[in-house]
Amino acid sequence: MTYIAKPKLHHPSLPKNDVGYTRRDYDGAISTLCAGCGHDSISAAIVQACFELSIEPHRVAKLSGIGCSSKAPTYFLGNSHGFNTVHGRMPSVLTGANLANRDLIYMGVSGDGDSASIGLGQFAHLMRRGVNMTYIVMNNGVYGLTKGQFSATADKGSVAKKGAVNRDAGIDLASMAIIMGATFVARSFSGDKTQLVPLIKAAISHPGAAILDVVSPCVAFNNHAGSTKSYDFVRDHNEAVNRLDFITGSAPLTADYAPGETVDVPQAGSTLRLRKITPDYDPADKAGALAFIEQKNHAGEVATGLLYLDPLPKDLHANMNTTKRPLNTLDEADLCPGSSVLDRINASLR
Repeated sequence: MTYIAKPKLHHPSLPKNDVGYTRRDYDGAISTLCAGCGHDSISAAIVQACFELSIEPHRVAKLSGIGCSSKAPTYFLGNSHGFNTVHGRMPSVLTGANLANRDLIYMGVSGDGDSASIGLGQFAHLMRRGVNMTYIVMNNGVYGLTKGQFSATADKGSVAKKGAVNRDAGIDLASMAIIMGATFVARSFSGDKTQLVPLIKAAISHPGAAILDVVSPCVAFNNHAGSTKSYDFVRDHNEAVNRLDFITGSAPLTADYAPGETVDVPQAGSTLRLRKITPDYDPADKAGALAFIEQKNHAGEVATGLLYLDPLPKDLHANMNTTKRPLNTLDEADLCPGSSVLDRINASLR
């Protein structure tokens, strides 16, 4: 068997970020996905985002389930923590890890099968609980590992490579995330790095449940005429609601903006700068975001950009009022404070 590895030595002139790493330091193993797979473009965008944010790789925990998408974490952030769970169960494992150690940066990587089919219930509860993580769905509308059957996100009326027509309504994960309580919801396209990289940076810095639904064409089974998740279809039907810049260490400037102008939204020590494209779109309007997504779906268009943002998010730890210290650092004295404390707790419950 031939084993191919990336060289460990870097050219000394490669640019470094604020923590002294080059972009190459955020790479993973060589991808074994099909040439041209949208998932590899998303992996490259994650690498670029983490490099630009100057994240120390050992502070990242990346978790995934089963599927082509769930193989992708092997191909980025090779020096980060990683856990590949069983099919559809990544959210519960990520929730437990987040409860135990809130100091890590959590990234859940999943696919439309892993999240919208077998893992739909877990996906919903992760959003509902507000776990502080970035949840990236590499959405291609098919089961790529089992030869291209329609997945639960395939649009009604879309045509498979062999000519079958999908008769079932597709699940819109962005709309579902908004309904279930996610506080940062965006959609992008694997072929639009200019839009995708700032969205990933913003999602990582968001203090709450952030989901990115990324249309990622499957070149083997879903990149043909009739597919609504092909490169050509998304390029021709992309309706971007805004363009986003991510600025670290910048103070917010304003809260309202006219068409063609910008608004700065604070995000835990950084700033999202939104350039409005659709004149009447307000990403802080939850009902409006849901209506807009449905309107574009009905028109056969793909709404991309920052679709919904709660400007005052609370995560799982804030909702549960847990200690600021990571739970995995608490010792016996912290966990067993004595009978007098237990008596006071019992008395408060009577």
